[in-house]
Amino acid sequence: MTISGVAARRKKSPDNVEADRPALLLAWYDRHRRQLPWRALPGRTSDPYRVWLSEIMLQQTTVKAVGPYFEKFTARWPTVAALGSASLDDVLRMWAGLGYYSRARNLHACAVTVLREHGGAFPDTEEGLRTLPGVGPYTAAAIAAIAFSRQTMPVDGNIERVVSRLFAVEEPLPKSKPQIQQLAATMLWDSRAGDSAQALMDLGATICTPKKPACALCPLNDNCAARIRGDQETFPRKAPKKTGALRRGAAFVVTRGDELLVRTRGEKGLLGGMTEVPNSEWLAGHDDKAARAQAPALNVPRWHRKAGVVTHVFTHFPLELVVYTASVAARTRAPDGMRWVPVATLKDEALPNVMRKVIAHGLGD
Repeated sequence: MTISGVAARRKKSPDNVEADRPALLLAWYDRHRRQLPWRALPGRTSDPYRVWLSEIMLQQTTVKAVGPYFEKFTARWPTVAALGSASLDDVLRMWAGLGYYSRARNLHACAVTVLREHGGAFPDTEEGLRTLPGVGPYTAAAIAAIAFSRQTMPVDGNIERVVSRLFAVEEPLPKSKPQIQQLAATMLWDSRAGDSAQALMDLGATICTPKKPACALCPLNDNCAARIRGDQETFPRKAPKKTGALRRGAAFVVTRGDELLVRTRGEKGLLGGMTEVPNSEWLAGHDDKAARAQAPALNVPRWHRKAGVVTHVFTHFPLELVVYTASVAARTRAPDGMRWVPVATLKDEALPNVMRKVIAHGLGD
């Protein structure tokens, strides 16, 4: 029976809704699928490169934020071979502002690996994909299903929410992940694995939203356990979130005429390889005197402490930075490991958002 036929049968045999879920979902998807720059048109084969690039960018980032970056990347590097031939610095500059910068480093490393070890073609199995840098279980499953039609179900936040409500999964996340994975796999349609995954994603993004889900419009509402109980907004259950302790530090905005003193962070660790102004360690037990002692070694006549602080929230901790500013003579040399860059060209630097905030605060009136 065709997908549309199964969907039509829904009215005649409501007792069969549970068995018909994959078909009902795809019938809805065929009418309401989102148009996304990385998504192949109906009937077209998905490009593994575009699927992979979008999935890496979408990690912990919204579709709205990713769209312009995806367009910029694919215009500059239309193939994985082109991206694998680019420099890491260029990739980081293009990525600046999208956050979670380890993704950009892994993105570049993965493209290099695909180019050098796989002849510019992505492996077409989950197992092969998981050998690539930065490709974990979810990303491997997403590429395998969407680009290669493998019978696997990737589970992102949208799918977790849909499935946990559909089956009223009581165990809190993250312990319930294996159960949700098994239940999500029951939503696969044999010949359309990629569409099954994208349909669940779209359902979570547009109908089964975190707050005030539009249950009346959901193709699966007749057999949604949480909707029947009336507590759908309480799913998925979540364990209490642990928030890291507040860290504090000092940042030093030093100008030489129209130039700004910057340096590049080490490749490993938080914000690895990104551009920053000199700053102190970020510690929970911040000591202003100790932080000031970590100012760059320059002949600064006077440090001026700007009023207020710059705040930023990372995944594991919030941060507050006091900003000190200073101006130095025209011929002042940059300390070792640092460099002067024109303020007018800062847009071309791989500056993370926290440093953009610091510079704006330091250079502002």
